[in-house]
Amino acid sequence: MAYTTINKSTDYFNTILYTGDGTTKTISGVGFQPDMVWGKGRNSSSSHSVVDAVRGATKSVFPNTTAVEDTNSTSYLTAFTSDGYSVNSSSNFNVNSRTQVNWNWKANGQGSSNTDGSINTTYTSVNTTAGFSISKYVGNDTAGATVGHGLGAVPEMMIVKRLSGSAQHWSIYHKDIGNTHYMQFDTNAKLDDAGVWYDTSPTSTVFTIGNSSKVNGGGGSDSYIAYCFTPKTGYSKFGSYVGNNNNDGSFIYTGFAPSFVMVKNTQTARDWMMFDNKRTDGNPNLVNKYLIANGTDTEGSNSTTGVDFLSNGFKCRNTFGSVNHAETYIYMAFASAPLVGSNNIPATAR
Repeated sequence: MAYTTINKSTDYFNTILYTGDGTTKTISGVGFQPDMVWGKGRNSSSSHSVVDAVRGATKSVFPNTTAVEDTNSTSYLTAFTSDGYSVNSSSNFNVNSRTQVNWNWKANGQGSSNTDGSINTTYTSVNTTAGFSISKYVGNDTAGATVGHGLGAVPEMMIVKRLSGSAQHWSIYHKDIGNTHYMQFDTNAKLDDAGVWYDTSPTSTVFTIGNSSKVNGGGGSDSYIAYCFTPKTGYSKFGSYVGNNNNDGSFIYTGFAPSFVMVKNTQTARDWMMFDNKRTDGNPNLVNKYLIANGTDTEGSNSTTGVDFLSNGFKCRNTFGSVNHAETYIYMAFASAPLVGSNNIPATAR
C-alpha cells in the first residue's frame, strides 16, 4: 500500500541557495511558482525576511523582530515567476557577495476570501494537497473570534503575525503545546495566555483567537497574516520529542527523509534552530550548518550542534541545549523523499 500521494516533495517545498550579485535579475530553480518565501543571508548579520503571494512580493515581515510589515518595491522581491522570483539591484535577497538561502512553499496564489469564520479573511490561499494555507484578516478585538484557514483538515502548526498598528511578537500554535500556550519567535519557552488561542483548538475549517493584540487587536483596522500547516503523510510532520543530553541523541521518526527541520526547546530559553539538506559540508547525513529564526546571526557550522537526516527521520548528534538537552522540543519538518511513495518503492536508506 502506498505510504504517500506526494512522491516529489520539491513540487511543494524546496530550498535554494545562491550568491547575490546586486543586479536586477530573476532567481530560478525553485521548481514551482512559490507562494511563501522565507529568506536569510548566510554570511551576513541580517534579518530573516518572509514574503508571500497573499500580501504581495514587495511586502515583508521579519521572524527575528516584532516589527510590522514593511512595503518596499526595491528591498524584497519584485514579482513571483513560474520557477522563482524577480529581484532588483538593491534587494535584500540579492546583496552583492551575500550567500543566500531561501525556503519556498507552494500555496495557491493570492487566493480569495474565506467566510468560514466569524472574521471573513481578506484572502486565503490554500494548497490542500500539501497541507498549507496563507490567510490575511483584519482583527476585531473580539475574544473567541474564528478565522477560516481552508485546509479541510486540522492545522497542527500555525504562525500568526500582526502586520499593521503596534509592533507585536509572532504567535505560534503547535499541537504538542496545546491551545493554552503559544510560542514566539524569540528564545522564550512556551507562554500561557488565553488571549492568543482562546484556549480553543483549531478545527478542520477555522482557528480561534482571543483578543490579544498579537492575533486580534486594532479595533477593526489592523491586519494579520496566518500561515497554517496540517501534516501530510510522507511529506510533512509537526511533532515533539524529548532529548537525552547524549551525543548518541534522540531519533525522531518522520516517515520521510527530511529536507528541512526547525526545532525549538519549549521548556527553557533557547534558539529556533533551522536545518536543511542543501547546507551541508558534503556528508549526506550530518547536517551541521544552521541558522536561528529568532536572530540576525550568520550561519553557524559546528559538529556539536548537528543532526543526522536519515531516510525515515532525523537524529540528534550532540548535547546542545537548543536541540538535545533532557527537555521537550517541538519541530516542523518537510520531506526530500517519502519513505514509500505511491509506486510502493521505498526510499534509499542512508
